[in-house]
Amino acid sequence: MAGLEPLGIPGGDHLREALTNCSDPLAAIEEFQQENGVLLPSLKPALPFLDLHGVKRFEFHQSVLEEVREKLIQKINEVANGEEKDRFQKIETMLEKSFCVIKVSSLRPVIMTMLKNLPKIKDSYLKEILDDKDLYAEAATEVKRQIWEENQALFGDEVSPLLSQYIREKEDTLFSHENSSSTFFLLSPKARRQGEVVQKLTHMIGKSVRLYDMVLQFLRTLFLRTRNMHYCTLRAELLMSLHDQEINDICAVDPCHKFTWCVDACIREKFVDSKRARELQGFLDGIKRGQEFVLGDLSMILCDPYALNTVALSIMKALQHCINNDILPRESADMFLLLRMLGLGLGAWDMIDSQTFKEPKLEPVLITKYLPVLAGTVVDDQTRPVLSRLPDEPPPMLRPPSQLFMIFIKESEVAAMTALYYTLQVCRQRDKFALCQILPNLTICQSERHYDDTFLHSLVSSLISMADDFIQEEFCEVVFEHFFKPGMSKQNVLRHMLRLIYYIHPRIPQDKLSLIMQMLKPNQGHSDVIHTTYTILNEKIASYQPSPTTPVETLDSPLMSVPAPTPAMM
Repeated sequence: MAGLEPLGIPGGDHLREALTNCSDPLAAIEEFQQENGVLLPSLKPALPFLDLHGVKRFEFHQSVLEEVREKLIQKINEVANGEEKDRFQKIETMLEKSFCVIKVSSLRPVIMTMLKNLPKIKDSYLKEILDDKDLYAEAATEVKRQIWEENQALFGDEVSPLLSQYIREKEDTLFSHENSSSTFFLLSPKARRQGEVVQKLTHMIGKSVRLYDMVLQFLRTLFLRTRNMHYCTLRAELLMSLHDQEINDICAVDPCHKFTWCVDACIREKFVDSKRARELQGFLDGIKRGQEFVLGDLSMILCDPYALNTVALSIMKALQHCINNDILPRESADMFLLLRMLGLGLGAWDMIDSQTFKEPKLEPVLITKYLPVLAGTVVDDQTRPVLSRLPDEPPPMLRPPSQLFMIFIKESEVAAMTALYYTLQVCRQRDKFALCQILPNLTICQSERHYDDTFLHSLVSSLISMADDFIQEEFCEVVFEHFFKPGMSKQNVLRHMLRLIYYIHPRIPQDKLSLIMQMLKPNQGHSDVIHTTYTILNEKIASYQPSPTTPVETLDSPLMSVPAPTPAMM
């Protein structure tokens, strides 16, 4: 076997030299075999027996090598997992004697097992592994961690494909036309963090606080560069994945751990109850002077779309609670905290970008004026069906929201977000009248929140359930002309529209559908995925065949003219 010369075991070069200088090659080969074979006295008589069975010496030695290698690996693992104080010293001593043969492929697994079980590997070993692509590729993650800790650029190269994969998976869920229902918010937090990317990152980090800090820095940088809120989701999921695996080395030093844990429980229940509201308020109010930077990470946790969704849904429930109990929003203690959390999450990008770690100011008029207006709108929606059944009551007329409402959603992200969730609420309730009142007016929302992917995904899913209402051209006009059309320059809006049309096209009047498809037709500036989706949609529309209606059978019988008998009197 080549490569064992550093251990004093002769290899192929030694045999070649012996054959070159000998007078009897067969005798030289036999001598080499005797000196370098398996030196067991009991084995010598058995070798001729193997020869009689046609077992080559190479195959025999190879099988012995494999068996001994597996036993040795098992023994190394047992020593490493044992209780002896000097167990790592023993492994390191073995490594010093054997590291020189790490490039021998058949022995490499043994060397790699020793390296994997050492909590601290010598820099000289790490450097040799780093300089050899094959060695680096075969090294265990436990070994690579110690390389990554001193090489941030290399770690970034390893992590980058995983981050890109994570974003693609989120976008596939949001834009996929394979499911008509809202799938984005369905999975529980624990199920989401069992995903491939989160588990791989968790394994790569292990117990290394340094690597964890590097990943967080990558996520902050990418969030600032792209404004993509899915990086905030990954920041929370990664911490909770480490929490699940009880990696206390990291959880204990992350100041956001308990806050994230509490938010995670709220997301799981899709509601922030009063008890957890008090806990979260305690975290926010308990930030000590000089540690304001923690607010930046807390804002990222709250910027996670799943957290924003939970907080916004809780605000709508709290508003309904106020309506049911005849109290004003400003009298609800939970409402103040929910609005604080919503404002903190929506302001995450600005806070991290400016490095001004100060909680956004919550304008009092938001609670004293805007929320009462929104509550009044909810009450109108609830009383409208009752009033419509009263005699002599004129039919309701569509009217835009009040001027005060419009000013708030235009100037305040918090107001805009609550307006969006009010819209989702009436859409889920299939209240077409309320939807037609609010939807065209959302186009002035602060920061164009109405075109966020998570909102559009939920809105489109609810609109698909209202497919029969698209038979009316007025409803099509509100949805497509007044809401979607102003944002069609954005590719994400176009993709959500394609998903909507994919499911409701049979209900849209044919002339209107032709105009919409012409409006949706992509150009060279659009991505390949939009061209592909448009083609699929076109083919689906072209191949659509309406379900045949079952004709009503008529009975041609003289008995049909006979009057039905009257019931017998008791």
